[in-house]
Amino acid sequence: MPLTIDCRDDAAPIELAELVQALEERFDPRDAEGLAAWAPALRRLAGNRRFLGDLVIDELKQHCAGQSARNQYSAQVILLHGSRRFLVRANFWPSETDSVYANSGPQSFFYGAPHDHNFSFLTVGYLGPGYWSDYYEYEYDRVTGCPGEAVDLRFVERARLSQGKVMLYREHLDVHSQLPPESLSVSLNILALSPASEFQEQYSFDVENARIAGILNPSALETMVRLAATFGGGNGRDLIEDFAARHPSDRIRFAAWRAKAAAAPDVEARIAVYDEAARRLTGLAAALAAREAQRVRAAREWIGQGVAA
Repeated sequence: MPLTIDCRDDAAPIELAELVQALEERFDPRDAEGLAAWAPALRRLAGNRRFLGDLVIDELKQHCAGQSARNQYSAQVILLHGSRRFLVRANFWPSETDSVYANSGPQSFFYGAPHDHNFSFLTVGYLGPGYWSDYYEYEYDRVTGCPGEAVDLRFVERARLSQGKVMLYREHLDVHSQLPPESLSVSLNILALSPASEFQEQYSFDVENARIAGILNPSALETMVRLAATFGGGNGRDLIEDFAARHPSDRIRFAAWRAKAAAAPDVEARIAVYDEAARRLTGLAAALAAREAQRVRAAREWIGQGVAA
């Protein structure tokens, strides 16, 4: 489960600007272990009981113009600062008795949705009793990543992110299923960002059957690959061939092969493209190609039976 990091309760609070300046000067997102060293600073920000309320009031006065311009998250998140190397954010966790929960449903707040993360982050309970989580661990390197794949999920415990508690979530290791707090709660996060994160899978899990339920971070590049194959002419086809052969992401390589299959003249040719992809690719890309070949074969047989009838 995430590592709980002990921090002094009596350390002097700091302003958000102080934390951001220190992060801008010294934060290294490549140093996963070094992220834990920022726990005391995040805990000191959590000791500042005024900054978040002041920030919210300022945003409301300007009709949330700052959040609208910079925040790509849902309404559950207030973006406090963003850069290429890190994000600082506040997350709101309603209880089951809050009207926003009743109107939006638990899925809007990721409750009861077991998942891992493709980045490491620090979190601290800032306000309220804190949300609960059922915590699991798994070995990222031991799974291919194909939805439906069996995975060795090890239940650790159920715990709560109480006020002042600081935890380090480790990418591709810690899995949690969040549960509503007893009353509205707020957490603060420091996220370590990397250009590679977009191409590293983040999974949802079916914990009852110990399987990967899906991939949570589809890339816009996958859609652009399809468009390039359809509308890009010769340049587009050349680009697709290059992505299919050499792109570092399994999902993008598979997206390129899928685009090639979509351009095939008939069902048999499409199956042949997927079969070739399954032979030439490795890991998740090969598994997805084999599954797609099987799906198209099943559809072909069904269509043939319908025509014969």
